[in-house]
Amino acid sequence: MEKFLKSIAINHGLYLGIALAILTVTAYTISLDLYTKIWFGLTILALIIVFGIISVYKTKIANGGFLSFKNSFVSYFITILIGLIISTVISIIIFNIIDPEAATVIQEKVMVSQIERLEAYNVPVEVIDETMKKMEEQGNMFSIGNVFQSLIFQIVGFCVVGLIVAAAMKKNNPDDV
Repeated sequence: MEKFLKSIAINHGLYLGIALAILTVTAYTISLDLYTKIWFGLTILALIIVFGIISVYKTKIANGGFLSFKNSFVSYFITILIGLIISTVISIIIFNIIDPEAATVIQEKVMVSQIERLEAYNVPVEVIDETMKKMEEQGNMFSIGNVFQSLIFQIVGFCVVGLIVAAAMKKNNPDDV
């Protein structure tokens, strides 16, 4: 992938990282309850995918409207990777250095929210108790180890989306044949 094409992906990754950092800091300062809201998580998910798609699209335009599957995926992957790493570092700083107590509060709120969701679906009490036990055993969801584990799972998940985006956005140049 040419240098200018990678720079497009890097720039969009930085933009994504800044957007995710702003969302994280905003949720932290406004209300920790936002971390328990499904719509908040879906907004972040959509934002990440949209930035990845925009990166591939802009890279394709910069390459004269043609982009191989590999370069499409690389553009998407670089953008997502940089954005997620920035977001992860911000989360580690906020919830492990600046305000570790907030991590505990969020964990408790997530557990209460999970209980409410399970009860709304008439899940048996034994299953709810087992689910809460497993959540407690995992420990602090913002511990450095758990945050990095989450980062790996996110990267893998978004790579699957990236493969679909790359397949949809690729367009080979007939002159390269």
